[in-house]
Amino acid sequence: MAKPAPPRRPATDPAGAASGGDGSGRRPPRRRPRRPLRLADPQRRLRIGTLLVLAMFTTIGIRLVALQVVDAPEYDGNGLANRVREVVLPAPRGAIYDRYGAPLVHSVEARYVFADPTQITDPARTAAALSPLLGIPVSELTERMRPQKRPDGRPSQFEYLARGVEIATAEKIMDLDLPGIGTGRDERREVPGGDLAANLLGFTGEELTGLEGLEARYDDLLRGVNGKRVYEVGKGELAAEIPGGYNRVTKARPGSSLQLTIDRDLQYVVQRILSERMREVNGEIGAAVVLDVRTGEVLAQASYPTYDAADWKKYPAEDRNDAATSFVVDPGSVHKAIVFGAGLEEGVITPQTAWRIPNGVWKGDRYFQDTHPAQGRKLSVAGMLGYSSNVGTIRIADALGPEKLYQYQLRFGLGQPTGEGVLGEAAGRVLKPAEWSGSTYGSVPIGHSVDVTPLQMAAVYAAIANDGVWVQPHLVREIIPPDGPPRPGPAPKTRQVLSPATAAALRQLLEAPVSIEGGTATKAAIPGYRVAGKTGTGSRVVNGRYAPGEVASFIGMDQADQPHYVIAVFAYTPRGGGGDIAAPAFKEMMEYTLRHYRVPATGSTPPKFVVYPR
Repeated sequence: MAKPAPPRRPATDPAGAASGGDGSGRRPPRRRPRRPLRLADPQRRLRIGTLLVLAMFTTIGIRLVALQVVDAPEYDGNGLANRVREVVLPAPRGAIYDRYGAPLVHSVEARYVFADPTQITDPARTAAALSPLLGIPVSELTERMRPQKRPDGRPSQFEYLARGVEIATAEKIMDLDLPGIGTGRDERREVPGGDLAANLLGFTGEELTGLEGLEARYDDLLRGVNGKRVYEVGKGELAAEIPGGYNRVTKARPGSSLQLTIDRDLQYVVQRILSERMREVNGEIGAAVVLDVRTGEVLAQASYPTYDAADWKKYPAEDRNDAATSFVVDPGSVHKAIVFGAGLEEGVITPQTAWRIPNGVWKGDRYFQDTHPAQGRKLSVAGMLGYSSNVGTIRIADALGPEKLYQYQLRFGLGQPTGEGVLGEAAGRVLKPAEWSGSTYGSVPIGHSVDVTPLQMAAVYAAIANDGVWVQPHLVREIIPPDGPPRPGPAPKTRQVLSPATAAALRQLLEAPVSIEGGTATKAAIPGYRVAGKTGTGSRVVNGRYAPGEVASFIGMDQADQPHYVIAVFAYTPRGGGGDIAAPAFKEMMEYTLRHYRVPATGSTPPKFVVYPR
């Protein structure tokens, strides 16, 4: 039986179109089905893969060449390196405090003003706008704005115009909206006391670098290390910091602070008294020093004239000197304490010694005489000190000999800086015995032909008060680092100059100028206290020559039997009269010191000195 024929495909699709697609009714030609591409063999596949890899690396290589040769300037000189800005982060400068932590000098927040010379289009106009606000001449500002090269050869984009600018002034500058001018956080040195201890503390310059005084002496310690911030900015009008761009900060390392031995309140009073007394006699240079005899700490160190350290440029350089360490004088009769101390220590004299003293004596070609002549009578050593006998002092020095006296001068610290800590401290000068002439045998013992500073002589009397132990005067009590506990300042040098017994005997003899009738220092007496000390009249030494006028002085201690403090007062008066103020100034200063530190009188009775024994 025959199979049925298969059903015929309809002539049209569901849409009614002819199966030919063109309406002709003709069948379209049959297409052979597409077969997947097959590689003939594995070697062919490998060759094609190799070609693809080579093509890829060739493309990368071409691009690298383009970057290095063609586009390199965009990524180097005109790229990231040119879009980097660098700003200095100033290190906070350490403060200087008094012994109780009161600030003598410290830094307060301020602003710095800087210029980006690459952004300034009109330097003259910009400088003219800034000059009234900054107080800097237009010519100087214009010079600071000129284009400059950095060490790496690129143009500088940061130059300081001013440091320590007040915040209100900086805000006015920013309101001007000057191209290439900006401000940043800074600090400004502030001196709360104005002229208080200014000659001692000194000051800093515009860059907050110490220029004089303790600010200069301890600049490396106070200054710290600046940091910096490097960041990326846009180009052209978009020259602002790019958020998320390159940014690196090296933090500033703050400086350390100093705590001094100075007592602010005592410094103020001593400085005031010195200034008032100097003005009474039209004096030119004055110095006063207060020492703690046991520790060598300088409690006050005043100069006249003084100046306002916050506005130091208005004052002449000579007004800014620290007189206690730079004022070189021949000490006159205050030097006699060294001669008497050496005589007691070497057994040349005793407290009971008495000699017949003529009215004068020749040494070389010079005649030395006494202002209170003994008329050939016996004069006790107490009387020699009380009346400041030149003849008696020269006789003690003759018995000692020049070599012994020279050695005691050195032991007491003459001829060399004390090392107190003030920059540029004078050394003074003492003559070696080989340099003595005929008249020198008379002048050196009484304090002439000897160059000293007030501080050196204050240290001499402090050694006598301290049982014969010389202690180096010093100003730094503690160093306070920014990130650690305070540490003590350098330990002072000490040395035994006199035995305790000799020092005690000499202190008692030094009561004579204050207590005997007609003594040279009766104006220094303080009721209830056994003040011991000595007056002096010398000369100012300038470039190895004596200046006209006189230098009057008094150096004394609060009480001979139990001393705590030594005060030295020196006054240079070209027309004389300094002797009228040195001892009274000491008295005022010492009275305040005793009240301030609540030092009671010992209650002991001073000795009854016999001036002219039989």
